[in-house]
Amino acid sequence: MKKSLFLIFIIYFNVIVFGQEVVFKGQFWSNNLYSDDALKEQSSFETQLGYIPTISYLRYLSDEKLFDIEWAYRINRIYSGDALFSRVERPYRGWVRYSTSKMEARLGLQKIAFGPAQVLRPTSWFDTIDLRDPTGQTDGVEAFRLRIFPSNSLSLWSWVINSNSDTLSYGGRLEVTTLGGDWGLTLHQDPVASRKQVGLLPIVMSEPNTRAAIDYRYDGFVGLWFEGASLFSSVDYHSNYDRYNLLTLGGDFTFPIGNGILVMTESMQIYGTTRTDYDIASEETIEQTYTVFMASMPVGLLHRFMAVAQLDWEGKQTYYYWHWGITYDRFSLNFSLSSNPKRIDYALEDEYLPTSLAGFGNGLQFAFIYNH
Repeated sequence: MKKSLFLIFIIYFNVIVFGQEVVFKGQFWSNNLYSDDALKEQSSFETQLGYIPTISYLRYLSDEKLFDIEWAYRINRIYSGDALFSRVERPYRGWVRYSTSKMEARLGLQKIAFGPAQVLRPTSWFDTIDLRDPTGQTDGVEAFRLRIFPSNSLSLWSWVINSNSDTLSYGGRLEVTTLGGDWGLTLHQDPVASRKQVGLLPIVMSEPNTRAAIDYRYDGFVGLWFEGASLFSSVDYHSNYDRYNLLTLGGDFTFPIGNGILVMTESMQIYGTTRTDYDIASEETIEQTYTVFMASMPVGLLHRFMAVAQLDWEGKQTYYYWHWGITYDRFSLNFSLSSNPKRIDYALEDEYLPTSLAGFGNGLQFAFIYNH
Protein backbone atom coordinates (compact mmCIF):
# COMPACT_ATOMS: atom_id res chain seq x y z
CA MET A 1 0.00 0.00 0.00
CA LYS A 2 2.83 2.42 0.84
CA LYS A 3 4.56 1.89 -2.50
CA SER A 4 1.26 2.33 -4.34
CA LEU A 5 0.49 5.59 -2.54
CA PHE A 6 3.99 6.85 -3.22
CA LEU A 7 3.78 5.97 -6.94
CA ILE A 8 0.37 7.61 -7.28
CA PHE A 9 1.70 10.67 -5.55
CA ILE A 10 4.70 11.01 -7.89
CA ILE A 11 2.60 10.53 -11.04
CA TYR A 12 -0.05 12.96 -9.86
CA PHE A 13 2.61 15.47 -8.86
CA ASN A 14 4.21 15.45 -12.31
CA VAL A 15 0.88 15.73 -14.11
CA ILE A 16 -0.38 18.61 -12.01
CA VAL A 17 2.70 20.79 -11.66
CA PHE A 18 4.24 20.34 -15.11
CA GLY A 19 4.81 23.85 -16.39
CA GLN A 20 3.83 25.40 -13.05
CA GLU A 21 5.97 27.18 -10.45
CA VAL A 22 7.33 24.77 -7.84
CA VAL A 23 9.00 25.74 -4.55
CA PHE A 24 12.19 23.85 -3.67
CA LYS A 25 13.61 24.11 -0.15
CA GLY A 26 15.63 21.94 2.18
CA GLN A 27 17.45 21.49 5.45
CA PHE A 28 21.06 20.36 5.84
CA TRP A 29 22.56 19.57 9.23
CA SER A 30 25.90 18.48 10.64
CA ASN A 31 25.77 17.20 14.20
CA ASN A 32 28.99 16.41 16.08
CA LEU A 33 28.71 14.70 19.46
CA TYR A 34 30.99 13.39 22.18
CA SER A 35 29.65 11.11 24.94
CA ASP A 36 31.23 9.05 27.70
CA ASP A 37 28.58 6.29 27.38
CA ALA A 38 29.24 4.62 24.03
CA LEU A 39 28.11 1.11 23.16
CA LYS A 40 30.69 -1.66 23.16
CA GLU A 41 32.95 -1.36 20.08
CA GLN A 42 31.50 2.10 19.39
CA SER A 43 33.53 5.32 19.33
CA SER A 44 32.86 8.09 21.85
CA PHE A 45 32.72 10.53 18.90
CA GLU A 46 29.70 10.58 16.63
CA THR A 47 29.10 12.65 13.51
CA GLN A 48 25.73 12.91 11.81
CA LEU A 49 25.30 14.41 8.34
CA GLY A 50 21.84 14.81 6.87
CA TYR A 51 19.79 16.55 4.24
CA ILE A 52 16.05 16.79 3.65
CA PRO A 53 15.16 18.23 0.21
CA THR A 54 11.54 19.37 -0.01
CA ILE A 55 9.43 20.09 -3.08
CA SER A 56 6.09 21.79 -2.66
CA TYR A 57 3.38 23.10 -4.93
CA LEU A 58 0.51 25.41 -3.99
CA ARG A 59 -2.46 26.47 -6.09
CA TYR A 60 -5.43 28.62 -5.10
CA LEU A 61 -8.52 27.23 -6.79
CA SER A 62 -10.62 30.20 -5.61
CA ASP A 63 -10.58 32.75 -2.81
CA GLU A 64 -11.31 30.12 -0.15
CA LYS A 65 -10.10 26.88 -1.77
CA LEU A 66 -6.51 25.69 -1.79
CA PHE A 67 -4.75 22.65 -3.24
CA ASP A 68 -1.14 21.90 -2.31
CA ILE A 69 1.40 19.07 -2.42
CA GLU A 70 4.56 18.45 -0.43
CA TRP A 71 7.22 15.78 -0.85
CA ALA A 72 10.43 15.47 1.22
CA TYR A 73 13.12 12.81 1.39
CA ARG A 74 15.44 12.21 4.34
CA ILE A 75 19.10 11.31 3.70
CA ASN A 76 21.10 10.67 6.86
CA ARG A 77 24.53 9.24 7.68
CA ILE A 78 25.88 8.58 11.18
CA TYR A 79 29.58 7.93 11.68
CA SER A 80 31.06 6.40 14.82
CA GLY A 81 34.57 7.76 14.69
CA ASP A 82 35.59 7.23 11.04
CA ALA A 83 33.31 4.22 10.46
CA LEU A 84 29.84 4.43 8.95
CA PHE A 85 27.53 3.42 11.81
CA SER A 86 24.08 3.98 10.32
CA ARG A 87 22.46 5.20 7.12
CA VAL A 88 18.90 6.26 6.46
CA GLU A 89 17.27 7.01 3.12
CA ARG A 90 13.50 7.20 3.20
CA PRO A 91 10.59 9.53 2.49
CA TYR A 92 10.14 12.16 5.19
CA ARG A 93 6.91 13.75 3.93
CA GLY A 94 4.68 13.02 0.95
CA TRP A 95 1.12 14.34 1.01
CA VAL A 96 -1.60 16.05 -0.99
CA ARG A 97 -4.04 18.43 0.64
CA TYR A 98 -7.28 20.16 -0.22
CA SER A 99 -8.53 22.88 2.13
CA THR A 100 -11.20 25.53 2.43
CA SER A 101 -12.18 27.93 5.21
CA LYS A 102 -14.31 25.15 6.75
CA MET A 103 -12.31 21.96 6.18
CA GLU A 104 -8.92 20.43 5.44
CA ALA A 105 -8.27 16.97 3.97
CA ARG A 106 -4.70 15.63 3.75
CA LEU A 107 -3.53 12.24 2.45
CA GLY A 108 -0.03 10.76 2.67
CA LEU A 109 3.05 10.73 4.89
CA GLN A 110 2.46 13.59 7.31
CA LYS A 111 2.92 15.00 10.79
CA ILE A 112 0.07 14.50 13.27
CA ALA A 113 0.63 16.18 16.63
CA PHE A 114 -1.63 17.77 19.23
CA GLY A 115 -1.82 18.71 22.90
CA PRO A 116 -0.46 21.68 24.89
CA ALA A 117 2.33 19.91 26.82
CA GLN A 118 5.85 20.73 25.65
CA VAL A 119 8.20 18.06 27.06
CA LEU A 120 6.23 15.49 29.10
CA ARG A 121 3.50 14.77 26.56
CA PRO A 122 0.93 12.00 27.25
CA THR A 123 -0.56 12.61 23.77
CA SER A 124 2.68 12.17 21.78
CA TRP A 125 1.18 9.12 20.07
CA PHE A 126 2.25 9.73 16.47
CA ASP A 127 5.24 12.09 16.64
CA THR A 128 8.78 12.29 17.99
CA ILE A 129 8.92 16.03 18.78
CA ASP A 130 11.79 16.86 21.15
CA LEU A 131 12.16 20.39 22.50
CA ARG A 132 15.93 19.87 22.71
CA ASP A 133 16.34 19.08 18.99
CA PRO A 134 17.33 22.31 17.17
CA THR A 135 16.31 20.87 13.76
CA GLY A 136 12.67 20.63 14.84
CA GLN A 137 12.26 17.36 12.94
CA THR A 138 9.72 14.68 13.78
CA ASP A 139 8.73 11.37 12.22
CA GLY A 140 5.52 11.27 10.23
CA VAL A 141 2.79 8.69 9.74
CA GLU A 142 1.11 7.47 6.56
CA ALA A 143 -2.44 8.62 7.04
CA PHE A 144 -5.59 10.31 5.85
CA ARG A 145 -6.55 13.20 8.14
CA LEU A 146 -9.71 15.26 7.90
CA ARG A 147 -10.29 18.44 9.90
CA ILE A 148 -13.61 20.31 9.91
CA PHE A 149 -14.10 23.82 11.33
CA PRO A 150 -17.83 24.46 11.93
CA SER A 151 -16.94 27.72 13.72
CA ASN A 152 -13.95 29.68 14.99
CA SER A 153 -14.30 28.02 18.38
CA LEU A 154 -14.81 24.40 17.28
CA SER A 155 -12.78 21.94 15.21
CA LEU A 156 -13.29 18.23 14.55
CA TRP A 157 -10.46 15.88 13.56
CA SER A 158 -10.57 12.35 12.21
CA TRP A 159 -7.79 10.14 10.87
CA VAL A 160 -6.95 6.72 9.52
CA ILE A 161 -3.29 5.65 9.91
CA ASN A 162 -1.53 2.84 8.06
CA SER A 163 1.02 0.80 10.06
CA ASN A 164 4.15 -0.98 8.84
CA SER A 165 2.09 -4.17 8.64
CA ASP A 166 -0.56 -2.47 6.45
CA THR A 167 -3.06 -2.54 9.32
CA LEU A 168 -5.28 0.50 9.68
CA SER A 169 -5.77 2.32 12.98
CA TYR A 170 -8.23 5.15 13.38
CA GLY A 171 -9.29 7.92 15.71
CA GLY A 172 -10.55 11.45 16.14
CA ARG A 173 -10.28 14.61 18.17
CA LEU A 174 -12.55 17.44 19.27
CA GLU A 175 -11.12 20.90 20.02
CA VAL A 176 -13.22 23.63 21.69
CA THR A 177 -12.16 27.20 22.45
CA THR A 178 -13.97 28.98 25.31
CA LEU A 179 -13.43 32.18 27.26
CA GLY A 180 -11.83 30.07 29.96
CA GLY A 181 -9.33 28.26 27.73
CA ASP A 182 -8.90 25.62 25.03
CA TRP A 183 -10.12 22.03 25.49
CA GLY A 184 -9.32 18.87 23.56
CA LEU A 185 -10.81 15.35 23.60
CA THR A 186 -9.04 12.54 21.69
CA LEU A 187 -9.80 8.86 21.01
CA HIS A 188 -7.73 6.37 18.99
CA GLN A 189 -8.10 2.66 18.27
CA ASP A 190 -4.97 0.69 17.31
CA PRO A 191 -5.64 -2.94 16.24
CA VAL A 192 -1.95 -3.78 15.53
CA ALA A 193 -1.00 -6.93 17.49
CA SER A 194 2.71 -6.31 18.01
CA ARG A 195 4.97 -4.75 20.63
CA LYS A 196 5.52 -1.05 20.00
CA GLN A 197 6.71 2.00 21.85
CA VAL A 198 4.21 4.86 21.92
CA GLY A 199 5.90 8.00 20.56
CA LEU A 200 8.72 9.03 22.89
CA LEU A 201 6.87 7.85 25.99
CA PRO A 202 8.47 5.20 28.26
CA ILE A 203 5.55 2.92 27.40
CA VAL A 204 5.44 -0.27 25.32
CA MET A 205 2.06 -1.70 24.30
CA SER A 206 2.08 -5.40 23.43
CA GLU A 207 -1.47 -5.88 22.15
CA PRO A 208 -4.16 -4.04 20.16
CA ASN A 209 -5.04 -1.01 22.28
CA THR A 210 -7.37 1.92 22.81
CA ARG A 211 -6.15 5.41 23.70
CA ALA A 212 -8.28 8.20 25.18
CA ALA A 213 -7.13 11.66 26.26
CA ILE A 214 -8.33 15.04 27.50
CA ASP A 215 -6.26 18.23 27.48
CA TYR A 216 -6.69 21.89 28.40
CA ARG A 217 -4.70 25.13 28.06
CA TYR A 218 -5.24 28.57 29.59
CA ASP A 219 -3.31 31.64 28.40
CA GLY A 220 -3.46 34.62 30.75
CA PHE A 221 -1.09 36.32 33.16
CA VAL A 222 0.45 32.86 33.41
CA GLY A 223 0.06 29.89 31.08
CA LEU A 224 -1.47 26.73 32.54
CA TRP A 225 -2.24 23.36 30.96
CA PHE A 226 -2.83 19.70 31.58
CA GLU A 227 -2.94 16.50 29.54
CA GLY A 228 -4.48 13.27 30.74
CA ALA A 229 -4.40 10.01 28.78
CA SER A 230 -5.37 6.39 29.28
CA LEU A 231 -3.92 3.58 27.14
CA PHE A 232 -5.21 0.05 27.59
CA SER A 233 -5.09 -3.23 25.69
CA SER A 234 -8.21 -4.13 23.71
CA VAL A 235 -8.09 -7.87 24.43
CA ASP A 236 -9.94 -10.48 26.42
CA TYR A 237 -9.29 -11.17 30.09
CA HIS A 238 -6.91 -14.10 29.54
CA SER A 239 -4.47 -12.41 27.12
CA ASN A 240 -1.46 -10.20 27.71
CA TYR A 241 -2.69 -6.91 29.06
CA ASP A 242 -1.24 -3.39 29.41
CA ARG A 243 -2.97 -0.42 31.00
CA TYR A 244 -1.43 3.01 31.59
CA ASN A 245 -2.86 6.25 32.96
CA LEU A 246 -0.83 9.41 32.42
CA LEU A 247 -1.33 12.95 33.71
CA THR A 248 0.78 16.03 33.01
CA LEU A 249 0.37 19.42 34.71
CA GLY A 250 2.32 22.40 33.41
CA GLY A 251 2.69 26.15 33.52
CA ASP A 252 4.87 28.97 32.23
CA PHE A 253 5.54 32.62 32.95
CA THR A 254 7.68 35.27 31.25
CA PHE A 255 9.63 37.53 33.60
CA PRO A 256 10.01 41.09 32.20
CA ILE A 257 13.80 41.09 32.42
CA GLY A 258 15.77 42.15 29.34
CA ASN A 259 14.04 40.64 26.30
CA GLY A 260 12.06 38.37 28.63
CA ILE A 261 12.98 35.19 30.51
CA LEU A 262 10.52 32.36 29.92
CA VAL A 263 10.28 29.87 32.79
CA MET A 264 8.32 26.64 32.33
CA THR A 265 7.67 23.58 34.45
CA GLU A 266 5.82 20.31 33.83
CA SER A 267 5.23 17.23 35.95
CA MET A 268 3.94 13.88 34.65
CA GLN A 269 2.59 10.97 36.66
CA ILE A 270 2.43 7.50 35.05
CA TYR A 271 0.52 4.67 36.68
CA GLY A 272 0.22 1.37 34.88
CA THR A 273 -0.19 -2.36 35.12
CA THR A 274 1.15 -4.97 32.73
CA ARG A 275 0.47 -8.69 32.58
CA THR A 276 2.39 -11.22 30.49
CA ASP A 277 2.38 -14.95 29.75
CA TYR A 278 -1.44 -15.08 30.05
CA ASP A 279 -0.99 -15.29 33.82
CA ILE A 280 -2.83 -13.01 36.25
CA ALA A 281 -0.13 -13.66 38.84
CA SER A 282 2.44 -12.05 36.54
CA GLU A 283 0.72 -8.64 36.78
CA GLU A 284 3.20 -5.87 37.53
CA THR A 285 2.41 -2.35 38.76
CA ILE A 286 4.34 0.60 37.35
CA GLU A 287 4.50 4.04 38.98
CA GLN A 288 6.69 6.80 37.57
CA THR A 289 6.85 10.54 38.19
CA TYR A 290 8.86 13.03 36.10
CA THR A 291 9.32 16.77 36.53
CA VAL A 292 10.87 19.23 34.07
CA PHE A 293 12.10 22.77 34.64
CA MET A 294 13.08 24.97 31.69
CA ALA A 295 14.34 28.52 31.36
CA SER A 296 14.84 30.27 28.02
CA MET A 297 16.23 33.74 27.33
CA PRO A 298 16.90 35.59 24.04
CA VAL A 299 19.92 37.90 23.97
CA GLY A 300 19.88 40.49 21.21
CA LEU A 301 18.51 39.45 17.84
CA LEU A 302 20.65 36.36 17.25
CA HIS A 303 21.34 34.55 20.51
CA ARG A 304 19.15 32.34 22.69
CA PHE A 305 20.10 30.45 25.84
CA MET A 306 18.09 27.55 27.24
CA ALA A 307 18.52 25.32 30.29
CA VAL A 308 16.45 22.20 30.98
CA ALA A 309 16.46 19.97 34.06
CA GLN A 310 14.42 16.76 34.29
CA LEU A 311 13.94 14.65 37.41
CA ASP A 312 12.89 11.01 37.57
CA TRP A 313 11.58 10.74 41.13
CA GLU A 314 11.15 6.94 41.33
CA GLY A 315 14.40 6.16 39.52
CA LYS A 316 16.25 8.90 41.43
CA GLN A 317 17.83 10.09 38.18
CA THR A 318 18.40 13.59 36.83
CA TYR A 319 18.91 14.93 33.30
CA TYR A 320 20.47 18.29 32.51
CA TYR A 321 20.67 20.10 29.18
CA TRP A 322 22.21 23.50 28.34
CA HIS A 323 21.88 25.06 24.90
CA TRP A 324 23.23 28.18 23.21
CA GLY A 325 21.86 28.93 19.77
CA ILE A 326 22.93 31.59 17.28
CA THR A 327 20.39 31.99 14.48
CA TYR A 328 20.92 33.84 11.20
CA ASP A 329 18.59 34.12 8.20
CA ARG A 330 19.71 30.88 6.57
CA PHE A 331 21.70 28.95 9.15
CA SER A 332 22.17 28.45 12.88
CA LEU A 333 25.01 27.39 15.17
CA ASN A 334 24.01 25.29 18.18
CA PHE A 335 26.21 24.42 21.16
CA SER A 336 24.95 22.15 23.93
CA LEU A 337 26.06 20.30 27.05
CA SER A 338 24.09 17.44 28.56
CA SER A 339 24.27 15.18 31.57
CA ASN A 340 22.09 12.07 31.48
CA PRO A 341 21.85 8.63 33.09
CA LYS A 342 23.74 5.87 31.32
CA ARG A 343 22.11 3.11 29.28
CA ILE A 344 22.17 0.61 32.13
CA ASP A 345 20.10 3.02 34.22
CA TYR A 346 17.08 3.02 31.88
CA ALA A 347 14.09 0.76 32.55
CA LEU A 348 13.47 0.13 28.83
CA GLU A 349 14.89 -2.90 27.09
CA ASP A 350 17.92 -2.34 24.84
CA GLU A 351 15.87 -2.88 21.66
CA TYR A 352 13.83 0.23 22.50
CA LEU A 353 16.85 2.43 23.24
CA PRO A 354 18.47 4.44 20.42
CA THR A 355 21.89 3.33 19.22
CA SER A 356 22.98 6.97 18.93
CA LEU A 357 25.13 8.52 21.65
CA ALA A 358 22.60 11.33 22.16
CA GLY A 359 20.77 11.21 25.50
CA PHE A 360 23.20 8.91 27.30
CA GLY A 361 25.93 9.87 29.76
CA ASN A 362 27.72 13.21 29.69
CA GLY A 363 27.77 14.80 26.25
CA LEU A 364 29.15 17.75 24.34
CA GLN A 365 27.48 18.64 21.05
CA PHE A 366 27.79 21.11 18.17
CA ALA A 367 25.20 21.29 15.40
CA PHE A 368 25.29 23.36 12.21
CA ILE A 369 21.91 23.73 10.48
CA TYR A 370 21.38 25.33 7.08
CA ASN A 371 17.93 26.03 5.68
CA HIS A 372 17.30 27.16 2.11
